[in-house]
Amino acid sequence: MKHYPHRGWFSHTVGYVIPLTRPGLPLVSQDWLSARLEGSLWTNVRCVAATGSTNADLLAEADRLPSGSVEVSDYQSRGRGRLDRAWVAPPGAMAAFSVYLRFAEGAPASWQFIPILGGLAVWEGLREAAGADTTLKWPNDVLVGGKKICGVLAQVAHGRCGPGVVLGIGVNTKMDAAQLPVPTATSLALEGLPDEPGPVVLAVLRSLERWYRRWEAGEDIATAYAAACDTIGRRVRVVLPGDGVCEGEAVRVDSDGSLVVLADGRERVFAAGDVVHLR
Repeated sequence: MKHYPHRGWFSHTVGYVIPLTRPGLPLVSQDWLSARLEGSLWTNVRCVAATGSTNADLLAEADRLPSGSVEVSDYQSRGRGRLDRAWVAPPGAMAAFSVYLRFAEGAPASWQFIPILGGLAVWEGLREAAGADTTLKWPNDVLVGGKKICGVLAQVAHGRCGPGVVLGIGVNTKMDAAQLPVPTATSLALEGLPDEPGPVVLAVLRSLERWYRRWEAGEDIATAYAAACDTIGRRVRVVLPGDGVCEGEAVRVDSDGSLVVLADGRERVFAAGDVVHLR
């Protein structure tokens, strides 16, 4: 029988164990997750039932947290996405977690590739944990059936202990149709896939460590990313901060994670922006 990682009471069904909610306890057990990450990059794990923002928590504590710290929450009241957009879901409907990584001297200079690694980790982790047929939309939106199931946000942490980054990930796990933020989103539950947060968080963290160590060692991850990214080879519209727009063919991703678009006979390079896939 498969056991779901949860600190509370359990209700048994055929071949599975379903957790019953107990107020105040996080859905993902801190002890369960820590034990399965022992010996990994993730050395300091904290699981909470609710917080304002897992990213904000780790940013505020960056001066005293070790690199490899993780915070997981069932609910964020002040979660944010790219371009400072609100990213909020009902309690228990999303697996929200953030990691803190402090860069060692001599680490790769292109920190903007960290969100790319986050997208790759979710792309791979959801395949492993839920059997999801995932694709990527540049820079780090993870899609299932052409709909967004995950968002990734990286924020630079400046502190006395040196530069680092906090990477936040939110996976729509148990959301129903009425809870979706936009019609172009989906969830594991709506796709008929396993939607328990513990295995999802574990698989993504393990995958993120693999990709991060390859990147830290100087490997060019852009080729692997391009193979998973549905944006490459498509005609796209890139919407820029300030309402600028560029339409053209997405031809590649550079080694620093920037998207290269062929528009009006010349290549344009974008480090940031919202991409729309055109038919």
